[in-house]
Parts: sequence; structure tokens; C-alpha cells
Amino acid sequence: MPSSPHHPAPASKNLSGTDAEDLALYREKFRCRLPESLDELHGPTQGVVELPLHMAWSGMTSYDLGKPRQRMGLYRTVLHEGLHDDLPRYLNQDLLLQLWPVLRTLVGRTVRTVWEDAFPQLASRTQAAA
Repeated sequence: MPSSPHHPAPASKNLSGTDAEDLALYREKFRCRLPESLDELHGPTQGVVELPLHMAWSGMTSYDLGKPRQRMGLYRTVLHEGLHDDLPRYLNQDLLLQLWPVLRTLVGRTVRTVWEDAFPQLASRTQAAA
């Protein structure tokens, strides 16, 4: 599978200096978007959510939170494409914690690592679900 923003190429243990720098910049892109705490995430838990085009530029823009696949798709899209101010608006802490054991398998490795490093409670949800 070719690499993309959603599925970056696997990191090699022998990265060149330029590749390592690119990977660090890619990680920082997601790190700087993170909220200070998951407590900041007060997004909706029901209804239909309309995403702006800067997040939903290549697919669905409307997601029904009552439909599990659409709910997962919304969270995946927001985690990958959302900016710092988007995360509290569209993500909900309780829903993120509930979805994380599966959601973490649907997001790219960098997104997963950045979120789990910043919020150990996400990683612990994964271990508890295993």
C-alpha cells in the first residue's frame, strides 16, 4: 500500500537524517494540534455533525453519530485533519475513550503514537480492552 497522510510509510530503523527530520516534523504537526487535556473535548455525542471543508475535503462532510461506522469515520477524519480549535468542538472525551481501542487501529501510526504519548489514559484503554 502506498503511503499517504492517513497511512504513512512505516518508519525504518535506519532513517537518513532527512527522513528522520521529516518524520519529526510530521509528528510535530499532530502534537501541536493536541488539547492540553482530554477534559477539553466537549463535542457532540448524538445527532448529525457537519464538518467544514478544511477537514472533510476529500469525502463525506456529514456524519450521523447514531451510526457506529459514521461515528468512527468522523473521529478518524477529525484526528487526521482537525486543527487545534477543531478538536474540542468535534470530539467528545467519553466517546473518544470508548472508541479508542478500535479507532487506534484505523488511524495512522503517527496519530496513534502522538495521542497515546500525550494521553496515557488512551493507551491504558487499549490494554484494558485486550
